[in-house]
Amino acid sequence: MTTTITSALPPVLRDRNSGLYLAGVVVSGFGTSALWLVSGVWVKDLTGSDGLAALCLLAMWAPTLAGPLLGTIADRTRRKPLLLGVNLLLAALLPTLFAVDSAHRVWLVLAVLFVYGAAGVVHDAAESALVASAVPAPLLGDFNGLRMTANEGMKLLAPLAGAGLYAAYGGPSVALLDAVTFVLATGLYACLRVSENRPKPPVGGRREQISEGARYLWTHPVLRPLVLAGGTTMLFAGLSGALLYAVIDSLGHAPAYAGVLYAAQGAGSVAVGLLSGPALRRLGERRFAGYGIALTAVAVGLRAIPSDPVALVCSAAIGAGLPCVLIAALTAVQRETPDALLGRTTATANTLVFTPNVIGLAAGAALVELLDVRLVLAVLGVLWLSSAVPLLQSAARPSRTASRSPSDANPA
Repeated sequence: MTTTITSALPPVLRDRNSGLYLAGVVVSGFGTSALWLVSGVWVKDLTGSDGLAALCLLAMWAPTLAGPLLGTIADRTRRKPLLLGVNLLLAALLPTLFAVDSAHRVWLVLAVLFVYGAAGVVHDAAESALVASAVPAPLLGDFNGLRMTANEGMKLLAPLAGAGLYAAYGGPSVALLDAVTFVLATGLYACLRVSENRPKPPVGGRREQISEGARYLWTHPVLRPLVLAGGTTMLFAGLSGALLYAVIDSLGHAPAYAGVLYAAQGAGSVAVGLLSGPALRRLGERRFAGYGIALTAVAVGLRAIPSDPVALVCSAAIGAGLPCVLIAALTAVQRETPDALLGRTTATANTLVFTPNVIGLAAGAALVELLDVRLVLAVLGVLWLSSAVPLLQSAARPSRTASRSPSDANPA
């Protein structure tokens, strides 16, 4: 019976390391998604400010600016011990939020989220590099899709659970929940079976080592357009995210309604994650990313309509469209980059993709106080849609991507 059940699972879930990774992502992602929602609601309730609530997201994303520097850590040490250490660090950090009991201590929430974001940059670089060596190359696209599904799919449960926990016991209880999930994820990651050699001593000066990932990305014909498209998408995503609480106000709901919208977005992410592996093989990386960007742009523009059903449908569409370019870019980086450079290249790619998100969040936090949210959403949707055109016009034929061998993608 066990053999029959196992054989019915998708190939990526039959792989032991892939299954453990995904289980760790589910567990830690539950706590992260809950805290991500509650931090904004918490600050909004304490201060009454939409701008300060948006700054919670800014604090989490700001450390991506240091991605090339932080990514070198993942290339100078073995990745598995680093991954375990980062998880335990975050588990020890989060209980400090029990000290937040008034608007005067909101700064502590922002400080913890900033450290949380910096640790996350190192975590993501180490995890991506370890995945590339631990998961079979033909399964990388499927794995990254399911990873996105597991991570983003937590929006189906975590925000609602986090909002309920917050309403009953306050923000510190959600921080404790997140800390517990990091401890549990550490146990899962500790069970991974990977063989790692000690990295070779670095070559060249520190500046050269830090910039090597950026040089590799810029000169690579496959990676550069995908990373640039991801950066443009996340710029607009930051603007859209900063408008969320204003959209909720226009619908006549309390800030906690964000949990409902995040749940709808999670449903869309689950769907696209399950389909991303076959879609990447059929469409190719550029066209898959381009269609996702177009879907997201239309959904963001339609959010200008003050209607609950429209808002829910748009949230689901954003959840389905937004991950496409991220999945395509991450999979390409893992396939096309030599292992010794993968930590820096991944972190640099994340910086180039997510730094515009920080800029968008900051700009959105200002715009939400100055302009009509409906006008901003309509203009944003049009601009976002235009950014998908170059990818769709210059898309490689699907057969080129589908027929490539993993060894062709990364001879090293």
